[in-house]
This record gives sequence, C-alpha cells and structure tokens, in this order.
Amino acid sequence: MQGEWAGEMVGPDVWETCRELIPAGSVFAFLAEHREVLFPPGMFADMYPSSNGRPSLPPQVLAATVVLQSLQGLSDFETVQELRCDLRWKAACGLGLYDSAFDPSLLTYFRRRLRHSADPMRIFTKVREVVAATGVLKGRQRRALDSTVLDDAVATQDTVTQIISAVRRVIREVPGAGEVAAEHCRAHDYTDPGKPRIAWDDETARAALVDALVTDAHLLLGHLPEQEMGEKAANAVGLLALVAGQDVEPAGDSDGRDGRWRIAKRTVADRLVSTVDADARHIHKNRTRHQDGFKGHASFEPETGLFTAVALTGGYGPGNHEAAVAAGLLDGENGELTVLGDSAYGTGDLRMRLEADGHTLVIKPPPMRQAVPGGFTIDDFRIDPAAGTATCPAGHAANLGQVKADGARTAQFKRVCTDCPLRERCTTSKTGRTLNVHPQYDLLAAARAQAATDVAWQAEYRRWRPPVERAIAWLVAKGNRRVPYRGVIANNIWLHHRAAALNLRRLITLGLIRTGNTWHLAPATA
Repeated sequence: MQGEWAGEMVGPDVWETCRELIPAGSVFAFLAEHREVLFPPGMFADMYPSSNGRPSLPPQVLAATVVLQSLQGLSDFETVQELRCDLRWKAACGLGLYDSAFDPSLLTYFRRRLRHSADPMRIFTKVREVVAATGVLKGRQRRALDSTVLDDAVATQDTVTQIISAVRRVIREVPGAGEVAAEHCRAHDYTDPGKPRIAWDDETARAALVDALVTDAHLLLGHLPEQEMGEKAANAVGLLALVAGQDVEPAGDSDGRDGRWRIAKRTVADRLVSTVDADARHIHKNRTRHQDGFKGHASFEPETGLFTAVALTGGYGPGNHEAAVAAGLLDGENGELTVLGDSAYGTGDLRMRLEADGHTLVIKPPPMRQAVPGGFTIDDFRIDPAAGTATCPAGHAANLGQVKADGARTAQFKRVCTDCPLRERCTTSKTGRTLNVHPQYDLLAAARAQAATDVAWQAEYRRWRPPVERAIAWLVAKGNRRVPYRGVIANNIWLHHRAAALNLRRLITLGLIRTGNTWHLAPATA
C-alpha cells in the first residue's frame, strides 16, 4: 500500500535547521521547498492499488530521490549513501538528520512499479507541465532535433561466449533441457560458465570448437520435449536459435547439409552483441565511430535550453532511424514549428509529413552521392516526372521506368554513354549511367537548392542548430553516455528521468518560483 508522510522525522529537520548550508537556487533547495507540490501523493496512487500490506516509503520521497540520482548519474548504492551522509540530499528528500535512508533495492522496486504503470514517464510529464505553466515556451516555436549513441551497460560477447551463455540459459529455463543437454551436448561442460580450455592461438582448434558448439545448440533445440513454454523459456529458446546462426556459415567444403560450421566472413545486420542485453546493437553513428548500445533521441528548444521530448530506441532498423523517430518527438506540439535538424532528418518521407503539418523545415539535406568523384550528381540532370524522362548534362534523354514498390523510378542511358565526351565525369560503369530517381525527388531537390542559395535559411541553421549539441552534451555528462540498465524499456524511462532532471535544473536557473498555486519565472534582475 502507498505510504503517507506522517510528519515525523528521525532527528532534526535538516531543511529547517540547516537551510543556510543548502545552496540557494540549487535543485536541492528547490525540492526541499516544493517537493510535495511537484510530486503530490495522488500522482502515484495508481502504482499502489492495494490498501493492504505494509505502507511503502512515501513515493514523493522516492521521486525526488530519482530526480537527484538521474541528475548526478549515480548508482542505487551511491544514491543511498548520499541520502545517508549529505545534508543537501536529506533536505531535498525530506529526511531527518539521523535518518539512515533505505535499502537500495527500494529504488529498483519503485522503478518496477513505474515501468508497469499506466504512465511510466510521469516524472518527465510532471516537469513538462511545470514548463507549460510558466509559459517559458510561449511564442518559441523552434525545435532542434538530434540523436546520439548511448553505450550499453554490458560487455560485448564473442560468438563462443554467446552460444555457451544461451545454452546455459535454455538448460536453466526450459523444463527437461538439462537432460537433453547431458545426453546430446559434448562440446563443453555447460555447468561451467567460462570458456572451454583449448589452444586459443590455434586456428584449427578454434574452428573445431565453433563447429562443435553450433552442433550442440542445434541438437539441444532439436531434441527439446514438446511442451507449452512460459515467456522466459520461450525467450531462452529463441535467443539460442538466434546466436547459433548469426555468426556462422557452412564450412568451406560443406554443401550446407552435413552439419559442419565455421565463423562467417561477414557480419549480419542487426547482430546481437550480448546475451545479457538482447536489445543492445552494434551502431555505426558514422564511418569512423562504432559503438554498442542504443540510440538516444531529443527534441530541444534552443533558446531556453529545455528538452521538449526524448526517446531511447534500439540501434538498428528503419523504425529506429532518426527520421522515423522525429515525428513522434514532435507529437503534441501546438502550432506551426520551425524544425531544425542535420542530414539524418532530411528524408523525403519526413519532409513531406512535416510540411503537411505546416512546419517550416531548416533541415540539412543529405549529401549527394557522386558516381565519379567531382563528377555529375542527379541535380545536374533534368528530371521531368510528368513526362517520364530524364535528360543528362550532355543533352541525352532516357525514359523513366515503371514505378517500383518503394515509389522510385530508374532511367538507364546505356548506349548513349558509349561515345559521350562527358562520360568520365558521369559514370565508370561499362553499361552506361543508371539514374535512380527518389519518389520525393522534387521535394529533396528543392531542399538542396534552398540550402545552397537561401541566405536566410543558412543563417537560421547556423544560429539555432548548434545549441542542440550542447543539449546532447548535457544528456551524456557525468558518465551518462553509458546507460545504467538493460533493455530499451528500462533505459527509455531512465532517459526521461534524466531529461526531467535537466529541465528542472534549467528552469531553476531561469528563475522558477511558485506564488500561490502558480508556477512562473521570476523576472531577471540587473
């Protein structure tokens, strides 16, 4: 059942007796004074539906603790140590001077209740309501979009470790799997979580081990008893099937049917990097920066420095691309916006959707691909979708082909390229230039022209796009580049808590006060 504040403290009230020691204008002082108003007890009533049992710690105390924890980037254990020893934390959370706080596991239970509640992001939502009440965003219609890669909280595993871990999980979670493994699996002692003892510098030994482990996995999966499986058992079986196949291929002299395997000379798309966190992925932010983890997305008001929306997604797949997530970040916004973003947000689909909603786009177009370095791009061709033709820089025309499933069309110049004097600047293909025309070609071409020639557009981008880099730096400061939990859901809640804490700190810096029942910003004084 939900605990209520009884007004009794363990020792003197820190806020009343040590107020002059708490930094004025800090998040600590603000929570000490306004904690009960910011996080009223009724805000968490649905998380504690039962009226029976031992009362919990008042959830407003835990909510204030979570805000400070997210702001400081601390573990549960470190957070409780601060509550026990730091006067600022005691004042902010309403603890007495001699209060030894609580066990760190209570924060885990609180997050679990949040996760399974109707509104897991309620702390972020509450701070956003305070932002709206102050009117600080009124008339400020710019939104800068950006993303960053967040490192996962687990170690990246190699193929051998993944297969052994997945087999052990099946044995642990699936009824009868232990007996099947004892009968059919011979590559490793699966009661031992470590790696097999082989000569790891011997390529032949490594290849034989991989072959044997994959064979064990297939035998285990193939001989499991027919039965209805619970969620954990089904997930364990699916995970083993995935890791047993993602990194291997039939041996070089195998026809694929004799059960001999080797490490594949390629990396599959959407590769699982760890069995400990099956949601983490290998992410290429750009050509030189590779990380394992998740993508963090943010919508930011650059003039005030406030996050209007955040999201954490997996690191791979079209649904997790920046342009796919962007529309969700802007949902719920009122009025027409000026949307700023880098080239990751410059897709035709997103442009079409945002323009249909009446927004003004200051989004950098994606760079043009050149078939020949320094040569012609598609903008050097004259595309006439209505007539169904494309004319090259040399004046040769080709018909646009039938519309493909994705809406694109192709023009093939073929033989006209043979003796063309501009061929060396146009294509290296022996069969001539092939031109792929995007379904939103007109929209993208207009965006490229605007970015290249419109001085006002360029000034707007240079002035208001860079501040979002500062916002991303705030998000990942103090060790928060690495997420603290496993899985997309838990870390998405954490990212919202982090953004809520940063917004609260920013509002306090801007002069957040409460008069009567109203939040507003105190006017700046000279």
